[in-house]
Amino acid sequence: MGPALEVADVFRRHGEAFRRARAGHLGCVERRVMGAITACRTAVLGGHVEQCDDCGATRIAYNSCRNRHCPKCQGVARAQWLVERQAELLPVPYFHVVFTLPVLAGEIAFQNKAIVYAILFRSAAETLSTIAADPKHLGAQLGITAVLHTWGQTLQHHPHVHCVVPGGGPSLDGTRWIACRPGFFLPVRVLSRLFRRLFLQGLENAFNAGKLGFFGDLAVLADPAAFTKRLEQLRRIDWVVYAKPPFGGPEQVLAYLGRYTHRVAIANSRLISLCDGKVSFSWKDYRQNSKVKVMTLNAEEFIRRFLLHSLPDGFHRIRHYGFLANGGRSDKLALCRQLLALRSAWLDRQVVADPPIIKEDIPVCPRCGGRMRRIDVVPPACERARPFRCDTS
Repeated sequence: MGPALEVADVFRRHGEAFRRARAGHLGCVERRVMGAITACRTAVLGGHVEQCDDCGATRIAYNSCRNRHCPKCQGVARAQWLVERQAELLPVPYFHVVFTLPVLAGEIAFQNKAIVYAILFRSAAETLSTIAADPKHLGAQLGITAVLHTWGQTLQHHPHVHCVVPGGGPSLDGTRWIACRPGFFLPVRVLSRLFRRLFLQGLENAFNAGKLGFFGDLAVLADPAAFTKRLEQLRRIDWVVYAKPPFGGPEQVLAYLGRYTHRVAIANSRLISLCDGKVSFSWKDYRQNSKVKVMTLNAEEFIRRFLLHSLPDGFHRIRHYGFLANGGRSDKLALCRQLLALRSAWLDRQVVADPPIIKEDIPVCPRCGGRMRRIDVVPPACERARPFRCDTS
């Protein structure tokens, strides 16, 4: 059996033709993504020589690109992030709420990623916080971890935010813990309507401030009358907010979060074949009870769809709100634990517990299973071949 197919293989075989065909239309971010994934764990980036302590076997381990869009580089980043989150978990049920943009809004988001994705984050977080603070629904402060995904199963542009939320929070005066009703978080219809209003208000504000750009088929939206008409169309349709059933307490939360936080548009494991310029991959059809199907695309179309999901430089796709926001998080979590009347022994275990071992931190010899140690450095094969520069030529 040959080596498993990777996105990098598609880029290596068809990336240059894709670049030539789209010369002048391919941005710096997309070029860097392609270059990084292609060079990942190859001689281009250099690496080091490892030797087994037990049998003396040696091998070269090439460096990872560490690009956040690379399917091969998310495992360690995910594990380290989850270790950091471990101490923040509370012994309560957790809920998962998904906020999705309709197509007419998603089109605008694609041409204005940084601005509109930020509005999506803010609108989702404010929606949850506002409805939860209403005594008619919960009357509590929430903690929210939000993760942006921009793809569907067939790699089309489908922006949505996954929010993982503890099932309750401190009362508005901070004197007691208020828990959700068993198995129920907040009414999705109420969430949907407020989310729509907040997002469209944020979008309108961005337009009025001159922060939105429109190109190609959307160029007409630069006209205020056309943009207002698009807003009216969006106000007349239902927006999808989906609340999944609760998935237990802290024992399940880390594994659940790990499925969403560092996911990329498509995992290498979903790729089936690359033959005659066509890429085949598996996908789940959620309209048919998650039935697994196979889709085949021309390599150029596959690359185009993959690059749809490149994020702007510096854009944070994981964000925290409420009592999990970065400012004052420790103090707010301490209040939550106090209100939950946690046993001091449980707290001590969370503080002193050893973090889980990340397999990639301790390389294992493929021959005997012994520990591999670094004994030498392998310089990059070609300094000018590094994939992180933006060369638009």
